[in-house]
Amino acid sequence: MNQMTRILPASVLALLSMQGIALGQPHPGTLAGDESRPRIGLVLGGGGARGAAHIGVLRELERQRIPVDAIAGTSMGAIVGGLYAAGVSVDELEQVVQSIDWYDAFADAPGRQDLRFRRKQDDEAFPIRFTLGIRDGEVQLPKGLIQGQKLGLILRELTIDAAAVRDFDELPIPFRAVASDIATGEMVELAEGDLALSMRASMSAPGIFAPVVVDGRTLVDGGLVGNVPVDTIRDMGVDIVIAVDVEFPLYEPEQLASALDITAQMLTVLIRKETRRQLATLNEQDFLIRPDLGQFGSTNFGEIVEAIEPGATATAAEEAGLARYSLDPESYARYQARRDAGLLRPGTLDFVEVRAAGPLSPRVLEARLTSKPGDPVDSKRLARDANAIYGMDQYEHVDYRLASVGDRTGVVFDARPKSWGPNFLQFGVSMEDDFEGATEFNMSARLTRMGLNSRGAEWRSDLQLCSEPYFTTEFYQPLSFDSRYFVAPRFAVEQRNVQAFADEFSIARYRVSEGDLGVDAGRELGNWGELRVGAFRGRGHAAVKVGDPGLPTFDFDTGGFFARLAVDTLDDAQIPRHGLRADLEWRGGRPSLGDDVNSDSVETDISLVRTFGRHTWQVGAVYNTTFSDELQIQNFFPLGGFLRLSGLARGEILGPHAALGRLVYYRRSGTPEGSLFEVPVYLGASLEAGNVWQNRSDMGFGSLIASGSLFAGFDTYLGPLFIGAGFAEGGRNNFYLQLGAPPR
Repeated sequence: MNQMTRILPASVLALLSMQGIALGQPHPGTLAGDESRPRIGLVLGGGGARGAAHIGVLRELERQRIPVDAIAGTSMGAIVGGLYAAGVSVDELEQVVQSIDWYDAFADAPGRQDLRFRRKQDDEAFPIRFTLGIRDGEVQLPKGLIQGQKLGLILRELTIDAAAVRDFDELPIPFRAVASDIATGEMVELAEGDLALSMRASMSAPGIFAPVVVDGRTLVDGGLVGNVPVDTIRDMGVDIVIAVDVEFPLYEPEQLASALDITAQMLTVLIRKETRRQLATLNEQDFLIRPDLGQFGSTNFGEIVEAIEPGATATAAEEAGLARYSLDPESYARYQARRDAGLLRPGTLDFVEVRAAGPLSPRVLEARLTSKPGDPVDSKRLARDANAIYGMDQYEHVDYRLASVGDRTGVVFDARPKSWGPNFLQFGVSMEDDFEGATEFNMSARLTRMGLNSRGAEWRSDLQLCSEPYFTTEFYQPLSFDSRYFVAPRFAVEQRNVQAFADEFSIARYRVSEGDLGVDAGRELGNWGELRVGAFRGRGHAAVKVGDPGLPTFDFDTGGFFARLAVDTLDDAQIPRHGLRADLEWRGGRPSLGDDVNSDSVETDISLVRTFGRHTWQVGAVYNTTFSDELQIQNFFPLGGFLRLSGLARGEILGPHAALGRLVYYRRSGTPEGSLFEVPVYLGASLEAGNVWQNRSDMGFGSLIASGSLFAGFDTYLGPLFIGAGFAEGGRNNFYLQLGAPPR
């Protein structure tokens, strides 16, 4: 068990589960079944992935025909209990925990398919998975590592049939979710309001999940004040209590090997103090079930199904005592029929509304929705619409809820702006080392000022320092509320290194400094692409950095037009497993706009990625060419480097015409998928062939350079890390370490 798994279950993350809401005094539930029998209340405690044992408990209670008349739950216990109380069957609960991609559910980043194309550009260039906010000149931080967006929509879909229920006593089984008021330290029993939101609040482990604000109170995980809420179920008027405790056990003295272990143990002791007080109130006719989960971690969601059976086993061990409350088959069938009658889902939407604070016009958000009045209520479609707004990356949480106005039922989308915005700072770091003394290192940052007007204008500025510095700034102004058409004036300055060749031998390295300004216009093509055209004007300077100082230093002017089509459907910008990326650009230099020569160039780079199980295949091609004999080295195309003829150093060969084909394979290994703290590892190889040519007539298969690589890739929080070796014909090879986004 890794260190994080050991610490978190025993501390705050021992509280993991799902979310919560609504305040109010508990009301006695309606008796479900025969009035003459005792009312049975079920208490489901918190414990993260260990809470899947509750499903086994419910399955065994059903087998023994034990009726449940009320449920109170905390954290994961609130999730399982709330879903069961709303009519979700045990079989459905088991299927849910098996089918959910828990790693993805606990990740806030929108799926790339939901990101605006502009946000995909951010994701590609700045892979560090942390964004700072800037407000009034001060740095702002999120209120939690996880905002709970994906998890909230999962709960919303699972409780869609109960969306109209405001009083939790009106559920098929009366229910309470327990949360903590982080401002006062008080226990909050959620007895009414929004069921999905209530469950989410109950699992919001402080510091990990962002708090949930309900009726002005800031709520976090209920485990802090009542991880096994026996008092709550008593207040619901039950006669018999069945309490299920799945807390992570205390460590033995020999296991306390570090200060972190001791801190975790301290937090566990503090949480267990209240748990023990509540369990001490159980009397002889009550039941305490403690599934034997051993050291199964609260964050071990990748193997969550393994926690179900211990719950059933522990409940079966109590069968002799529970037998006195078992109903005969006919009576239990009547009880189940009342519960299974469930709740009626609204048929169609009478209205669709978006509510959001901030400068953006509601029309900007409404343009991203596909749900319309008259459509049937479809939880998956509503979730996609919420994600479409969330994919704008301006909101910390986007939820939807069914609402009634008179006899009309509709959906309201609530978009909460990021509390750490509206200006955001992203970071990037890149490093390349060939283990022979050649190292390139860059640090970069992007400042984006969002929502500058009602149409969603943005001002984006990039700064990179160290080996290849640059500064760019662009003002992006949508021309329509659907953000499809835009104009974008821009300015950029940069320095880069370029190899100079004579008879296929490198004779110098030039330092090229260049600046230009331009005006672009274009159209977003849904979330998958962008078409952009523009005019530019610039100047540059090239000087010898390494090599014969007698080689010429020269200045140059640029000016002309360009057109670019960019397509990106990749599921991951750095180590993709599915999708397509294509960049097609024409650039025309024109003396009438200040260029030194009349020229045209075409650049294409296409990659198609497909995955089968853990095996990923990527096919790619590059073709770049110019239509002028007067161009200088600053206009030429380099090859060499990882997956661009891996046996050669980056930029080792350069020419006015270049072509490359590649076939890449990698296999995912490492931590099992679904683990909360996943660190994917990829082992792979590539086959590549390409070259550069001084004349287009020389291009041909006979002059291609064969190359390939063997590599290991790690998907780190600083971006992808690759360690490998590249080989090329003629005995050339290149060993490298590459961290971060690839060079521009």
